Amino acid sequence: MSYQEDIRKAGAAQLPWNRLSGKNILVTGATGLIAGCVVDVLMARENIDYDVYAAGRSAKRLRERFLCHCGSPNLHFLEHDVTEPVKASVPFDFMIDAAGGASPNSYAADPVGVMMSNIRGVDNLLSYGMGHGMERFLYVSSGEVYGEGDGRVFTEGYSGYVDSMSPRSCYPSAKRASETLCVSYASQYSADVVVARPCHVYGPYFTASDNRVYAQFMRNAVLGEDIVMKSDGSQFRSWCYVVDCASALLHIMLKGEPSQAYNIADGISNVSIRELADIIAEIAGVRVVVEAASAEEKAGFNRVTKSVFSTEKLESLGWSVSGTMREKLKASINALRDV
Repeated sequence: MSYQEDIRKAGAAQLPWNRLSGKNILVTGATGLIAGCVVDVLMARENIDYDVYAAGRSAKRLRERFLCHCGSPNLHFLEHDVTEPVKASVPFDFMIDAAGGASPNSYAADPVGVMMSNIRGVDNLLSYGMGHGMERFLYVSSGEVYGEGDGRVFTEGYSGYVDSMSPRSCYPSAKRASETLCVSYASQYSADVVVARPCHVYGPYFTASDNRVYAQFMRNAVLGEDIVMKSDGSQFRSWCYVVDCASALLHIMLKGEPSQAYNIADGISNVSIRELADIIAEIAGVRVVVEAASAEEKAGFNRVTKSVFSTEKLESLGWSVSGTMREKLKASINALRDV
């Protein structure tokens, strides 16, 4: 399997693609891991009859990320910071908001910016959408909204503990507040909104500034370096391959119930951070070593010890996955080597 083959398969999924016919689709945060993959899937479909607007803060990065699609008349770039009001004249029928700082470095260095990129972003985009004939708004939230749980598998109705007085909570707190803002727009202004809560997602084409563990491990693997861990790796997580996540987002956008949230995870990819490192090390033929974390690195750590998601609600929309975590990690690493 390869990343490009997986993209094509996701684009061939049995979905009501006719809903997109003749429509404009805005994807914010398009140079990021998840949103970039959504654009790839949308552009991989045959005979597309819709227009995709990939939005990000840097036109240069947008062109570099989507170089393979640059010749298509159906792909457009929009240089825009979601913390600012949208300055455009395009009526976006579908809006996918995947913008917002997701790097642990930002949690420590710019917690205010992390919060505002989510809350202001949702407000600015929904405000624009409501004035320009928007059909549906999909907010890409995060499984971090569940906080520290009590050991149970997280269903969409569960709410764990988040310490609101910790700067590290800028991310989960911003996601929680933005979800509430979405359903508030639905209640007050009849906006059609849906919310996705991805677990920890891995794949190629992450940004240079992404310092989440999967990105660090993959960089080490591609360079043939030992994988460096900054903790004992005991934290247990649900993980999901980015192409499976992108497919899930499109299922939610096209088939999800209004004002509902949906978890995204791969049920056979629940492993500890140490297990993730070991799998990547085995693929790359390197070792796993442990080093002490700096104070700044510790400030960005996710302290949640166990984060496992139920995907029953998402599966009711017809979404499913196949293949092993090892196969998907290998496809991701090979894609990075080809860049």
